[in-house]
Parts: sequence; structure tokens; C-alpha cells
Amino acid sequence: MKLIHLSDLHLGKRVNEFSMLDDQNYILKSIINIIDDEKPDGVIIAGDVYDKSVPPAEAVEVFDSFLVSLAERKKETFIISGNHDSPERLAFGNRLMDLSGIHFSSVYDGDAQSFELTDGFGAAKIWLLPFVKPVHVRRFFPDEEIGSYTDAMRVAIGGMDINRDRRNILVTHQFVTGAARSESEEISVGGSDNVDASVFEAFDYVALGHIHRPQNIGDRIRYCGTPLKYSFSEADHQKSVSVVELGKKGELNVREVPLVPMRDMIELKGTYDELTAKRFYDNTTYQEDYVHITLTDEEDIPDAVSKLRVIYRNLMKLDYDNRRTRHQSELTAAEDIEEKTPLELFSQFYEAQNGMSLSKEQTAFMIDLIERVWEDEV
Repeated sequence: MKLIHLSDLHLGKRVNEFSMLDDQNYILKSIINIIDDEKPDGVIIAGDVYDKSVPPAEAVEVFDSFLVSLAERKKETFIISGNHDSPERLAFGNRLMDLSGIHFSSVYDGDAQSFELTDGFGAAKIWLLPFVKPVHVRRFFPDEEIGSYTDAMRVAIGGMDINRDRRNILVTHQFVTGAARSESEEISVGGSDNVDASVFEAFDYVALGHIHRPQNIGDRIRYCGTPLKYSFSEADHQKSVSVVELGKKGELNVREVPLVPMRDMIELKGTYDELTAKRFYDNTTYQEDYVHITLTDEEDIPDAVSKLRVIYRNLMKLDYDNRRTRHQSELTAAEDIEEKTPLELFSQFYEAQNGMSLSKEQTAFMIDLIERVWEDEV
């Protein structure tokens, strides 16, 4: 059985005020070409279809065209909501769409939907578990002890009627402990959104969304990553489509098919004169790519952004690396703040005020408090 694993399309996303919609439409058409070549039995989209819970109409149109292309090819498609999606909006009309082979997860109600695909080795069950927080699961399992995301996933999976003699595939959208993150993902709530990989022991393959870098967590758990780069922290990533092949029970092979974007996202560094020399950018794609430029000139270049955009049309970000900027520790500290979790920030504040670190009990209390605020429980 062959499956195409996608996630984190983030349709409608803007990066540094640049709309990515044309790039997203282009890459989805490239993915359709890969599907035509690979001829999979099914397609998985593991959450964050859209970048916002109320996506712009243009983003909905792009996704609609993609789904129509899949339906025309009679590809069974399995889609869950991620933390950026509205589960109610994404699930609208899902029972009607089932007839076309396009299967959206319903809003979580204590049960996970499942569908079957059959090949020469028999039936494989595909379970759809959308992004959930502990508060969502507690509502349906009030007698269970659910204090963490790991507990929530353990209980939600425990509520599934899983036949372990058959092949089982889980599609979900969570942060599994050990995954490497990028700047374009949401900062975790004090690390409390971690899910331990042991909760997925019953599955032959876990198709994850949420993390933007393609990577494996163990042998059977995988993030396919985003189809496009959404921050300069991903500039060195090779984006791809994950092709998952399941043989008989216990046999699994995963490979990547590279994706080539309409415009790459790159970082360039040098003096103004170096970067504006024709020999530097000639015979490259730099003039069309999304670019972050770091100038090393000691003096600021007047109107540098406008001047550089004459050459680098999609210049997204400009900064300097020189003696002056290296001594501006305040700016560095401000940048660090954006990358720290709420728990890390509070811990630093507490230590600065009290001359000691948080105790285990205090840390546990703060994690619980931050989590409840995050879930609008306070």
C-alpha cells in the first residue's frame, strides 16, 4: 500500500508581509504531478491546511482546486485539522465529501474516525485524530487522569478500538518529544505540549503534522514537513513529499520526493558592493528568490532596502553584521525573547528576582497555570 503524506500547507500564509499564495498554488500543482507519477492508494494531509482559523477566500479556492484534482484522480484523501485550523469549518460537509473519497476528520467528540484501505495484504485502518489539547479530551473522559498532552493522547488512543493484528495508521497533529523545531512554528507552552512517542506503540505508521522540518521520530513516526519554507530558519531545509509504502504487517518503507519551489528562500551576506556586483547574482535565481540580506558594511547604506530591491525583487529582510550591531546586546536580547517559551521567560524573571531557580513544585504549578490560560480555563 502506497500513501502520500503531506501536512502544514498553511494556505493563505504571509511571510514578512509577502503573500505565499501563488507559491502555494504552484507547489500543490507540483504535488499533483508527483501523485500522477507515484500512483498512491491514498493521500494524507496531517493538519494545518490553512494558516488561520478563518482563511481568506483565495486560500479556500486554492485548496478546493487541489481537492478537485485529487477527486478527479479517485485518490482517497484523509485530512485532519491542525492547531491553525478551525475544526468546525474544516469539517463542514465532510459526510457529503466522503462520497467523493475526500475524508475530513470531524470535530473531536471522544472518538476518532477511521477508514479502511485494502491492498494485496488485506485491509489497513487509517485513524484520524485532529489536534487536541488536554481540555478537549477531559470533556469526554472525566474519570481519567489527564494532566498533560501525553495523557490526553494516551486516553484518546485508548478509546479507539484498535485491532493490533491488522495494520493501523494514525494521522494526527502534535509535537512529539525530540522533534527539531523551526522559527515558523508556534512556541510551545512551557514545553507542556510535548507528547511522548510511547503512546503511539499500537500503530504501524504515524503520519504527523505540526513540525516544519521533515524528520523521523523512531522507526514508524514521521513528520513530513511543510511543502514550502516559511521562515529563514528553514533556508537550508530540503522540502519534500513523503512516500509511505506498507507491505505486510511490520513492513514499512518511507522515502522522500524533493519539491522545487517557484521561489526559494535564501540568506545572503556581504558588503553592499559585493552583493550588488552583477557577477555575484548573475546566473542565479537570487533576483526572484525570497531573500534575507545581511550587510557587513560598517556604515549604514542610505535607502538600502529600495536600492537592493532593484536587484533582489523579493527582499524580505535586511540587517547588518558589523562592530556596531555586535555590541548592541539589547537588540540581541529582544530577539531572544521571541524565541523563548513563556515558562523560560518566567523562570529567568524568577531567578533574577530571587537569586534561585524554580523548584520542581513551582515549575509544575507554572506549567499547569500557563496551560490553563492557554486553554482559556482561567
